[in-house]
Amino acid sequence: MLVLDGKIAAAAVKAELKTQTNALSAAGKPAPHLAAILIGNNGASETYVASKVKNCEETGFKSTLIRLEDSVHESELLQTIQLLNDDSDIDGILVQLPLPKHISEQKVIEAIDPRKDVDGFHPSSIGKLVQGLPTFIPATPYGILLMLEYFKIQTKGKYAVVIGRSNIVGRPISILLNSNIPQGNCTVTVCNSHTPNLTEICLQADIVIAALGKPEFVLPEMIKEGAVVIDVGITRVSDDTAKKGFRIKGDVHFESVAPKCSAITPVPGGVGLMTIAGLLKNTMQAYLQNRP
Repeated sequence: MLVLDGKIAAAAVKAELKTQTNALSAAGKPAPHLAAILIGNNGASETYVASKVKNCEETGFKSTLIRLEDSVHESELLQTIQLLNDDSDIDGILVQLPLPKHISEQKVIEAIDPRKDVDGFHPSSIGKLVQGLPTFIPATPYGILLMLEYFKIQTKGKYAVVIGRSNIVGRPISILLNSNIPQGNCTVTVCNSHTPNLTEICLQADIVIAALGKPEFVLPEMIKEGAVVIDVGITRVSDDTAKKGFRIKGDVHFESVAPKCSAITPVPGGVGLMTIAGLLKNTMQAYLQNRP
């Protein structure tokens, strides 16, 4: 059984990007610049954004973190995004989700200039993805593709089951796995909370992508021998015995499922790290496309 270690795969991606950044610097050009907007002080969001900033530093990218109170008015947030849209020194923009309830997530996503949409959530990016056109791939699905590529996981002709249909992970990864790309050409079934016979469907899968946000939902009786399991879930579960008072759990019960797999991602240390790698790749893409 192969553990698909996100640390190893992400390090390879960052090393490649660092080489590109060094070449830009040697040519007298500025580094790619990522701007992140963080609203409020959600613990998980703080952790994610801090990791993104750290990874920018390690790759030689410039980063700017803009903090706003969770009481910020929607119009002020949209104005902040517009200022970043207009700033030629900013290559990529991300707004850390989730947002406070009084702010429209859709309005915020659509406010980002599609040329700087390094999270890949803008309707323009998703539309191009569906049509197989060059675009920014949502960071988590992109990270999954990069992981499959690094560990040489074969997808052509395989049967993949995606559990979850979110616009951030489930829908785009199902499209990508079904696309005519090196890490695609799968037959794909997308399951949701209303899918009957979920266990029977999963038992047929060569590849299972679990992206539903329910800790340890996927159990060994749902996985056939030799399957590849990609766990996208990352949930904080209270645990008084843990130093921080919680533990991070994936959507897969790793200890019991892993022995049946040919390959599986851990949580933490798997897809989460590759999401940031995908984000950095998108930022470099934005830089190369938009800079004169």
